[in-house]
Amino acid sequence: MAKKTFFVTGTDTGVGKTMVSAAILEAAKSAGKRTLGMKPIASGCESTPAGLRNDDALILQHAATESLTYELVNPVALEPAIAPHVAAAQAGRVVSVDRLVGFCRGMQMRPADLLLIEGAGGWRVPLNDRETYAAVPRALDVPVIMVVALKLGCINHALLTAEAIRNDGLTLAGWVANRAEADAMSCEQETLNYLMEQLPARCLGVLPWIEGVGPETLSNHLDIDLLFEN
Repeated sequence: MAKKTFFVTGTDTGVGKTMVSAAILEAAKSAGKRTLGMKPIASGCESTPAGLRNDDALILQHAATESLTYELVNPVALEPAIAPHVAAAQAGRVVSVDRLVGFCRGMQMRPADLLLIEGAGGWRVPLNDRETYAAVPRALDVPVIMVVALKLGCINHALLTAEAIRNDGLTLAGWVANRAEADAMSCEQETLNYLMEQLPARCLGVLPWIEGVGPETLSNHLDIDLLFEN
């Protein structure tokens, strides 16, 4: 059974959740930990001879130490590169919180030191007309890692996301600042200082923008010891 499980969310879509998740998995691997990663639902999948495949899910599959079939890493694969609830509706599929929670609990039963469950988009992304993705980590009762893209507006997005996580009864275990664009934002250090003072969790690291590098290199910028305390 997985000893530690964390749900990875972002302040928005496109903030680098997958790269951060993979970097955490690589850092844990370097520390001798057995790791698992999954992206329960992914849109924007490509049709291949083996079936629908999502680049983000493939990155997580590669970064984990434990060998898993693609279908376990990404049990709900959707082709259109649009919001998951719309992609599911277009594919004639029904995605529910209970179903995704079942996939996650099945993964939690596998032996590992660390399991990362990567969400889709931000904290309140819809799964259907009644449920949002936030209900999945709530049902699992797992702590959350938040990814913050360093760009204009990130302070507001980060504080609101942290507030929503707390109001949903979950713990923000840590957050990662990610330079998701080549050009650094104006007043980046001042922004980081403010977030470090105001967010109710420690920063696990600041990932730089380095063209062409993978999560193995980025993992060197993380301190994940906090995740394994207690």
